[in-house]
Amino acid sequence: MLAFLQRPAVVTADVNLSAVALTVAGLLSRLWRLTYPRAVVFDEVYYGQFISLYMKRVFFFDGSGPPLGHMLLALGGYLGGFDGNFAWSRIGAEYSSNVPVRSLRLLPALAGALSVPMAYQIVWELGFSHCAAVGAALLMLIENALITQSRLMLLESVLIFFNLLAVLSYLKFNSQKHRPFSLSWWLWLTLTGVACSCAVGIKYMGVFTYLLVLGVAAVHTWHLTGDQALSNIMSSAFQASLEGGLARITQGQPLEVAYGSQVTLKSASGRPVPCWLHSHQSTYPIMYDNGRGSSHQQQVTCYPFKDVNNWWIVKDPGRHQLEVNNPPRPVRHGDVVQLVHGMTARLLNTHDVAAPRSPHAQEVSCYVDYNISMPAQSLWRLDVVNRDSDADTWKTILSEVRFVHVNTSAILKLSGAHLPDWGFRQLEVVGEKLSRGFHESTVWTVEEHRYGRSQEQKERELELHSPAQTDVSRNLSFLARFAELQWRMLTVRSDDSEHKYSSAPLDWVTLDTSIAYWLHPRTSAQIHLLGNVVIWASAGLATALYALLSCWYLLRRRRNIRDLPEDAWLRWGLAGALCAGGWAVNYLPFFLMEKTLFLYHYLPALAFQILLIPVVLQHVGEHLCRSELQSSLFGALVVAWYSAACCVFTMLRPLTYGDTPLSPSELQALRWKESWDILIRKR
Repeated sequence: MLAFLQRPAVVTADVNLSAVALTVAGLLSRLWRLTYPRAVVFDEVYYGQFISLYMKRVFFFDGSGPPLGHMLLALGGYLGGFDGNFAWSRIGAEYSSNVPVRSLRLLPALAGALSVPMAYQIVWELGFSHCAAVGAALLMLIENALITQSRLMLLESVLIFFNLLAVLSYLKFNSQKHRPFSLSWWLWLTLTGVACSCAVGIKYMGVFTYLLVLGVAAVHTWHLTGDQALSNIMSSAFQASLEGGLARITQGQPLEVAYGSQVTLKSASGRPVPCWLHSHQSTYPIMYDNGRGSSHQQQVTCYPFKDVNNWWIVKDPGRHQLEVNNPPRPVRHGDVVQLVHGMTARLLNTHDVAAPRSPHAQEVSCYVDYNISMPAQSLWRLDVVNRDSDADTWKTILSEVRFVHVNTSAILKLSGAHLPDWGFRQLEVVGEKLSRGFHESTVWTVEEHRYGRSQEQKERELELHSPAQTDVSRNLSFLARFAELQWRMLTVRSDDSEHKYSSAPLDWVTLDTSIAYWLHPRTSAQIHLLGNVVIWASAGLATALYALLSCWYLLRRRRNIRDLPEDAWLRWGLAGALCAGGWAVNYLPFFLMEKTLFLYHYLPALAFQILLIPVVLQHVGEHLCRSELQSSLFGALVVAWYSAACCVFTMLRPLTYGDTPLSPSELQALRWKESWDILIRKR
């Protein structure tokens, strides 16, 4: 009775010690001193801002791609107890004690570490030798650029992880083709789909890996059936429809803007960043750096943060009152209005004075009466761009409007240029006289709105400082919000301005570029994105050799000469489709992209290319070496080659981890190419 109580329960399992050892090595290489440096490193300044917004539950929009990657990084912050309170102001800024650096960098590091044993598993599943599989993993382990990128709060290592997981899961699924609809068959099929979806959710480039896997699956299916005969760039309307964030502020606001309304005006462009029409007490300098003079009037800018100085009052030019009548008098398309800055009570103005950063356009200011022959020119005609009729009223959130200057016909426009330090690096607003047709930079929407109730300035300032009490429903449907979000992410263009470390795709293959990620404030210790030159050169040669051999074999097969056994030929073709194909689909599209590109964009392609190296090496050793002597010599060359790769890894290690200060002569010795921007402090 109950025989299982009479004998101990025994569980047996096959443990691949090679995979375990490679996993441990990957974890050590990526997690060692993960909190160093405890400072903002390169694009951490970019991703950190989004993490803070997630922690504070503020809606935002990032035109660089889909949100899953940022959400995963934010998960690390959430698990680490991050409250979002850190000013991601500059590269090199020291992290405060409330920033859980290890937790924020942990996910990319784990993804990078697990990519090492995953490379082993992929080459093994492709049917190549254990030696080739270990070789692929060891190359991933000592590739300097992959280590650097995975130890920071960046997304490339996460994208590589899901790319490789998608390929590995598909290979596992394909190996179950003789056991269709079994539990393992469903498991690997599901994991393939999940990994592909996550890759696309991290960055849109992941869609090419998805299409690659889909294409290979289509070919396999064809053969099978043949054999078997079978935050802000989104519109204000979008943001106001979300629970929390802007919806908490805008819910219940008056719908129609009236004379006396207090409003914030958001640029519809959202480029280079979402911002609001703003003014403050500071004036334009009397003389600009280039010698041009200004009006010395109060500055008007576009400010990318919520601020009390973003509030404006809509005034009837024929009356002095700055509060709303009862009943309110709505403002309509074509009406002439004045905009009074709430905190300084000065009128929005433009005149025939060149703007500071856009001299072809007019300067926009708030008028200061200096008792000189420069009268105020503060009348603006309202143009409701998306009106249904000329009698349409100006509506909160829903109306897209332009302000046309009555005296000069200039249109109020966000130029997008950053003002110098005297303008607090805020964005320039100009009067565009040469209208080149409709452009989002000339369009504004009312985001926050309330009816003004005070005529006295002191009372009005208290009113502007108080939260807007917000009763009109303008929620977009879920489908409308979803459609707008997807369209914006697909069509928005990020800032295409040149960057010091930007590069072209042709520079990546030959490693003719580098990126200085971080420099210690006191010593010469620094972190650079630099690849292992031996591995990069070998990856390029392996790809070229694979292409040449494949063409040669195909030509000979056309003449019915079969150099490879059929199983070896199929294995060779599948390896090329996934490895060389993975490199191609993750690299070639960059030649068609009109965006600022960096060396790290090449890393997902490089990961696939690295997998091809041991595939080609094994093929050469097995099929092209005709004698024992040739095989022995080739094996010795492979050992020497890998030793050289390890040597390069060791030499570049101080720039990979950034934990070792080097002398100027040592740094100069590591500058193997003139194009490598290694930083050398001058004594």
